[in-house]
Amino acid sequence: MNFSSFDTRKYPTLSVPEGYAEWVGTYELTVLDEMDIRLLDRISALRWQATRRAVDLACGTGRTGVWLYRHGVQDIDAIDITPEMLAVARAKGVYRQLVIGNVTRLPFDSETYDLAVQVLADEHLSDLKALYGEVARITDACSYFVIVGYHPHFLMLGIQTHYHRSNGEPIAIESYVHLLSDHFKAAHAAGWALLEMDEGIIDKDWISKKPEWGKYMHHPVSFCMVWQKKQTVAQDAALNA
Repeated sequence: MNFSSFDTRKYPTLSVPEGYAEWVGTYELTVLDEMDIRLLDRISALRWQATRRAVDLACGTGRTGVWLYRHGVQDIDAIDITPEMLAVARAKGVYRQLVIGNVTRLPFDSETYDLAVQVLADEHLSDLKALYGEVARITDACSYFVIVGYHPHFLMLGIQTHYHRSNGEPIAIESYVHLLSDHFKAAHAAGWALLEMDEGIIDKDWISKKPEWGKYMHHPVSFCMVWQKKQTVAQDAALNA
């Protein structure tokens, strides 16, 4: 669904490359760890250090790559559509290679990775099918896909992905609303099985950093899904039978 159906603020809206190129200087000061890093911290199904090769999709400034590296993932590639974001990510020093590109048309060979991660980017895709299909293509039979996203509930409250310019002007970035069931349908069709799921809630820790969000207390603002290839799930079930 296009966000326009829920847009109550009517902020000027830029494309993804334009918006993130402009936001890059203050991005890490704006996005709270409670939005995404806290959800990564709570994942229990994966042994990060067992990862052989990972890819960070829509890597942005490299926050996720740094988290993966600190948790024992040593061989990480990355892709992002915004050169300005990639430049900041490159300076983090945790990636093997970084490329400019679109996550729905990945320039990676098939069956290259055993872990793919995408954080806070799915709301910018008009269709999820290509994402889940491409990730299935570039990962091997024993792989995992971790996706952390902006919760559709929050988007449907009328709060689009946005930032503020130095003069205080709010600017939105093109967004789409994907229900959690949309994720399930797209992932299932691409051969993924849901292994673990969590949701990030606006709580006291969040409000202590952004008091103006007090009116959203207890609302879900983000989500995390851990997917595993269906054939691996079936094999594990057979071994445990």
